[in-house]
Amino acid sequence: MDPCTANQQTPAADRPRGEPPSAERPALAPWAVAVPAALLAACGGGGAEEDFPAGFLRASEAPLRRDILGVGAGRASALAASGANSANSANSANAAVPTPTQLFDWAEIHYPEFFPGQQADQYFAPYSYRQYPQTGNAVGVANGMVYILGPVAGNNDVPVAVGLLKDYTEPVFAGRFAYSDAQAARFLNQATLAATDADIAAVRSLGYEAWLQQQFNTPPSTSNWDWLLSRGYGENESSRVGSAGFDNQIWQRLLKAPDGLRQRVALALSEIFVVGLDGINGTYKPFRMAAYWDLLAEHAFGNFRTLLQAVTLSPAMGNYLNMAGNQKANPATGRVPDENYAREVMQLFTLGLTQLNPDGTTQLDAQGHALDSYTEADVKALAAVLTGWNFDRRASVSPVEQNRVPMLLNPSLHATTAATVLGTTIPANLDGNEALRRVLDALANHPNVGPFIGRQLIQRLVTSNPSSAYVARVAAAFANNGLGLRGDLAATLRAVLLDDEARAAEGLTAPAFGKLREPLQRLLQWARSFKAASLSGNWTLGNLSDAATRLGQSPQRSPSVFNFFRPGYVPPNTAVSNAGLVAPEMQLTTETSVAGYLNYMQTLSSAKHGDLRPDYSAELALAADPAALVARLNLLLCADQLGASTLLLIIDAVGSVSGTGNSGPFNRVYTAVLLVLASPEFLHQR
Repeated sequence: MDPCTANQQTPAADRPRGEPPSAERPALAPWAVAVPAALLAACGGGGAEEDFPAGFLRASEAPLRRDILGVGAGRASALAASGANSANSANSANAAVPTPTQLFDWAEIHYPEFFPGQQADQYFAPYSYRQYPQTGNAVGVANGMVYILGPVAGNNDVPVAVGLLKDYTEPVFAGRFAYSDAQAARFLNQATLAATDADIAAVRSLGYEAWLQQQFNTPPSTSNWDWLLSRGYGENESSRVGSAGFDNQIWQRLLKAPDGLRQRVALALSEIFVVGLDGINGTYKPFRMAAYWDLLAEHAFGNFRTLLQAVTLSPAMGNYLNMAGNQKANPATGRVPDENYAREVMQLFTLGLTQLNPDGTTQLDAQGHALDSYTEADVKALAAVLTGWNFDRRASVSPVEQNRVPMLLNPSLHATTAATVLGTTIPANLDGNEALRRVLDALANHPNVGPFIGRQLIQRLVTSNPSSAYVARVAAAFANNGLGLRGDLAATLRAVLLDDEARAAEGLTAPAFGKLREPLQRLLQWARSFKAASLSGNWTLGNLSDAATRLGQSPQRSPSVFNFFRPGYVPPNTAVSNAGLVAPEMQLTTETSVAGYLNYMQTLSSAKHGDLRPDYSAELALAADPAALVARLNLLLCADQLGASTLLLIIDAVGSVSGTGNSGPFNRVYTAVLLVLASPEFLHQR
């Protein structure tokens, strides 16, 4: 066989970035690495002799330094913290050895200080390599060994071997496969409401991408609306004129619905497109709020533009922000359109207050001042366009159903004057439905939406302080799902959860990575992890908003349209503020709420609540072995992130509790669960 043609590969320009060559280079004998330059030049292989880093020819002299690119001591602590090691992470059935292209792409993401930009693959047999003129470094692969050259290697004459390609399987494919139960649990604690044994096994078997696709393809669980009807609340006078059934309908969905990813995203959306029970009025409020949650769950994986219209015409939102019944101006009486929804749909639901770059950073004028994303004129014009909508009270729609069907346009109450919103002109006398379509198109297509919504989804699911590059990648997925479609929320969520910043082990040790678990999330994670069930079937947890005796937070009970906490909240006079970071969930954190949370969770976790009961059967089986018991809780609740000192404290405390008698095993489990729920490592989701 011709040694030159045997090693040819498809040029990088002829295949998508990140894809492997069409044919893998066959293994060459060790002497091939040191073959004279003249012979290499004769083979060609996609590079030119004058461009090829000559130092690579001295690979036979290369020292081995596994730490430089993180498969040795350099980043070993982060990898160890991820629960990944050769004993439990050899997921070879799911992940092949990375190609040189995949290795190079990974190196550019993780080590931009060494390998900046996105350079093209080059070939010079037996090497695949990339060069980085900005830093003078080069990275190459020959015979399955990875070499680096330049300042990062210490010299330009002799390369450094940093490991075999197969050594990089796990870090390169970190966004595709879980190599340990801990990695799977970490992913699930970001993507869903809890990590269960079954979900951990599914993620490890399928891989992240396939698991997500399975979730995207799963229809929504039984709606809150249907649950209320099934429990007789449609004929309940207290539900018609009061709030009977309201808390029950949302708790039953959050605590037991099988579509965990959908419900986690619906929860995130409910804290962006906020409607709170106390801000609505009229009859059948529980049904109105149930329909709103169902709407968010239904559209959680759909298109943002479709979601935006559904939210805009929702009876719950129409009531909450005064779009329902909003009428055109009447000069004779001085009436003007209500601006509430017009303002908040721009400020909170689509654009934010300032113009954003694609990476979420604020655009500034020549004087360094932030540029506004909209004006008061935009608010007034949009308010006029949004007039004429109200509940659908036609005779064919029942009083209960009016709280679910989209609001209906009354043309006589709709303003037909010309208006300009965000540069989009709405002509005079345009049909109200068409006017709505045009302004919602203008909002959904505004360049702010991707970074504005994308950043908040990252904050709700993964980390409070994402890098601008992370935001940019998510915003890019929002702008184009790969098929030319804008606003694909499934593609956006995939980008949020599979991004290298979300999946990489470095986040386990980076001080600024992660988020404080909001109180509601802590309760849901405990309840789902231990399969908590309602003894009555009515899920009577009630309102948990009291910070002194309960959580200080209850679903769909936000005190204002600004949510329980602001995405940009900075706790004053703290290390967080000194570092220039945000901690949204800290807005709920006070001395009172800390004590209230612990006291309430002690009641729940020790099975003393009147209706909610956990299933601790798996934990009781381990009660005689405190270390094994705590290890299980560490996996389910903390994805194996409890520090060594915390583990020792909890194990010692559990061991000090008598494990004998009928109550002994239960007391050990109760103690272990509560202490893990109180631990800093649980409160800090990484």
